[in-house]
Amino acid sequence: MNRVFGRKKAPPPPAPSLGEASTGVGNQMAGMDAKIAQLDRELKGYRDKLKTTKNPGAKKQLQKRAMEVLKRKRMYETQRDQLAGQQFNIDQASFGIESAKASVSTVAAMKAANTELKSVIKNDLKIDDVDDLADDMAELMDEFQEINEALAQNFATPDDINEADLEAELEMLDDEFEEDLVGEGESAVPSYMQEAALPPTPTGPLKSPVAAGGQKVDEYGLPVET
Repeated sequence: MNRVFGRKKAPPPPAPSLGEASTGVGNQMAGMDAKIAQLDRELKGYRDKLKTTKNPGAKKQLQKRAMEVLKRKRMYETQRDQLAGQQFNIDQASFGIESAKASVSTVAAMKAANTELKSVIKNDLKIDDVDDLADDMAELMDEFQEINEALAQNFATPDDINEADLEAELEMLDDEFEEDLVGEGESAVPSYMQEAALPPTPTGPLKSPVAAGGQKVDEYGLPVET
């Protein structure tokens, strides 16, 4: 049967990941750099020999070999630059994939949050309940304001006093003040301000005070020598 219909083809191996591809290209570039460094050392050797060689034939032979080494170096440099471009493209593709995955995760999280928010608003946070609560709070604040105004009223002050009553009260106070001034007369002046209460002003020469024993003393009570 296998000879008639043939064997089933084996599945191809899985494709390498971008990380593996980037690592492989990086290893190839490292090999190219090593070869280029080796060729640079050979070129320096030929340069030193060309400086010391006097024979034209030998010098021409050295130049030919140095030219071949330089061609190989240029080839490796071109291959290295191509590998660098490939690695750059691989890294760009890897970065794009990672960014896309992050975007997918962000969108999924936003969708889940949107669904949960809608559920909360629909079941636990109804707009009608919020409006009713706001209205109730406004009514309670109005009632509280009315209670404060009622408690702040002054029940001891009469409210039936007008400007005529005020003028009459002031005129009566003026009359009482004038009667007090006329009735008191001099008695309105304090006793310590009246002239009769003041001692007489001395007019003669001052005399030295005399102690009990007849000895003269000064104003401080000390004896005075005569």
